[in-house]
Amino acid sequence: MASRKEPPGPASTVSSVATKARGKAAPGDSAVKQVQIDGLVVLKIIKHYQEEGQGNEVVQGVLLGLVVDDRLEITNCFPFPQHTEDDADFDEVQYQMEMMRSLRHVNIDHLHVGWYQSTYYGSFVTRALLDSQFSYQHAIEESVVLIYDPIKTAQGSLSLKAYRLTPKLMEVCKEKDFSPEALKKANVAFEHMFEEVPIIIKNSYLINVMLWELEKKSTVADKHELLSLASSNHLGKSLQLLMDRVDEMSQDIVKYNTYLRNTSKQQQQKHQYQQRRQQENLQRQSRGEPPLPEEDMSKLFKPPQPPARMDSLLIAGQINTYCQNIKEFTAQNLGKLFMAQALQEYSN
Repeated sequence: MASRKEPPGPASTVSSVATKARGKAAPGDSAVKQVQIDGLVVLKIIKHYQEEGQGNEVVQGVLLGLVVDDRLEITNCFPFPQHTEDDADFDEVQYQMEMMRSLRHVNIDHLHVGWYQSTYYGSFVTRALLDSQFSYQHAIEESVVLIYDPIKTAQGSLSLKAYRLTPKLMEVCKEKDFSPEALKKANVAFEHMFEEVPIIIKNSYLINVMLWELEKKSTVADKHELLSLASSNHLGKSLQLLMDRVDEMSQDIVKYNTYLRNTSKQQQQKHQYQQRRQQENLQRQSRGEPPLPEEDMSKLFKPPQPPARMDSLLIAGQINTYCQNIKEFTAQNLGKLFMAQALQEYSN
């Protein structure tokens, strides 16, 4: 199976359809407060992962739909095809344009409104996802990214969330200045990077009737699997990924502390140099000699390059995501344990 773990480069494709996609939104009123997804789109995303996703393999695709007031309606989607590095002639932009052109010919919504991506135990807060979503959101202001977690879905509940970059982070990405001073001035922390948009899954009446019929035919034994007290390896794997990110954060903190020490050391050297320079000028003045010419301190003492803080924010955001997933998973297991204890006490 070919590996494709880098998110798509959507800027060129999105720019060509940005004007059409904005046609539904009024100027200055582009905030999306709700995402409505057709049930068929959800099934397509799940099927895409089942067919091409293996383990931590990431699958991605394009979301199509339209904007109605402050609601983003996602009515269709299509996947990015898997291809190897040998497929040098494959043009992703041309592929997307041909797909949207074909959908338009059969009178299906073809406007670009975002993209979707699968995740492995919630590991989606990365620089690649940030750059791709910025490209989408910069070209189409209402666009979102859907994150599908197949591991969590296999536990018994659909895990599908919609995210957008916050306005503060959009401004920072536009300036392309990720220094500690710029992030502090913009008041951007890991809590202010992504904003989650509520999702509503909508089905037609016929599909609702079909689901009702399927639910009646489902066996009772399948429903009892949700009450299983076994935690499998989900909790252990999540904790392992969390510890790996904490190690990365500690290494990043060491780099930042080294930068602070080097900056402080350089300030002391600069101060000592200025004092020596001042004493030399006093001695020259006492001998009737002209003072030494002033020198550019920035050339003599080049300030150390501060480490980029965006990586630290992404690691902190990923740690927060892992903690939320562990909290939800353990809360469900604790509820099962308390219920099992109550049933055992009642039976005794």
